[in-house]
Amino acid sequence: MSRAPDLIVFLGGEFESPVEQQVRTALEAAALDVIDEANASGAFGRTFLVTDDEALQTRVPRGVAVDVDTDAFHFGERLAGVVRDEHVERAVYVGAGGVPLMRGSDLAGIGNHLAGEDMVVISNNYFSADLVAFTPASAIERIDLPTSDNFLPRLLHDQAGLESRPLPRSPATQFNIDSPGDLAILKVAGGAGTHLSAFLDTLEIDREPYRRLGRCLVDAKAEVLVAGRVGSQVWPYLESETACRLRVYSEERGMQAAGRDASGKARSLLAFHLREVGCARFFRELAELADAACIDTRPLLAHLGCEASRADRFWSDLGRPDQIENPFLREFTNAAVNASIPVLLGGHSLIAGGLMLLNEAAWKDEDKRVLGEPDGSFE
Repeated sequence: MSRAPDLIVFLGGEFESPVEQQVRTALEAAALDVIDEANASGAFGRTFLVTDDEALQTRVPRGVAVDVDTDAFHFGERLAGVVRDEHVERAVYVGAGGVPLMRGSDLAGIGNHLAGEDMVVISNNYFSADLVAFTPASAIERIDLPTSDNFLPRLLHDQAGLESRPLPRSPATQFNIDSPGDLAILKVAGGAGTHLSAFLDTLEIDREPYRRLGRCLVDAKAEVLVAGRVGSQVWPYLESETACRLRVYSEERGMQAAGRDASGKARSLLAFHLREVGCARFFRELAELADAACIDTRPLLAHLGCEASRADRFWSDLGRPDQIENPFLREFTNAAVNASIPVLLGGHSLIAGGLMLLNEAAWKDEDKRVLGEPDGSFE
């Protein structure tokens, strides 16, 4: 019997507004890319696409099993059901948009490694996973089934006894699509698969703020402020891979997992200051601290009790206050857009894989400039 693992890709969720649908379309393209890359690698047995959209059955390659279910969704129960019903022995789970920079060789390396093991779990992020490869797949029956993929590798390690082997931290393993701001970074940096690249070509997104901040990352005279749920792995990366000086405020890591956003217990140093001085002064003073700023706004919004819709948060990430309904978030975003320094707003992915990818693109651009090559505009 073949020891090749099976690939299980999840794609679903409600995306109602046009800006949310933009992200959903990107996730569909990313799912098709990871399926194509994995299938071409020859390292996998079967491929399953688990989705809530029946129409995708006409878009996947031949041989891919599409598992459609529109009932109430529970991540752990859904994944365990596929493993059990399809008799999966070795599983490589990928959330759509989770690792859009991974190519077939990357996926094959994971698949081939898993094929030679019996009791391991491999993940792109032990604490917040988008890719989880594990064997035996039946180990999922021995854990408390999680509502989110984020917790899966920890549970398989802690409750099922699988040896944990996290993947090395890199843009390919850490960058994921959570917001249209992530799509802007991809348009600047490139590297997406065929389907996703074709979709990005149709998007009109202002890339200049990302380019301006990227130039600061490779400038030894510049100082960049990074704030939000900055992980311990991001800090050493920035210290070793950027040329600029750094000012980092790390706060509320694990906020969502602990339910501190929903409970109202989230606290942010930046939010305390913002509440006292207001949006316009907040960004004026930020410009005295740094030449550019990259802010994960979710802890700040949670602290202030700002109940903005996901669509509003997405428009804020894109720097489009004209589209935002929530009064505070509209004012905050407008002040960020009109700040004297480039300010990038987003979620956790912005200050993790997004910042890493933007830095790589900036160095490539800098190399072009030094070599006297034309353009030099992150393309």
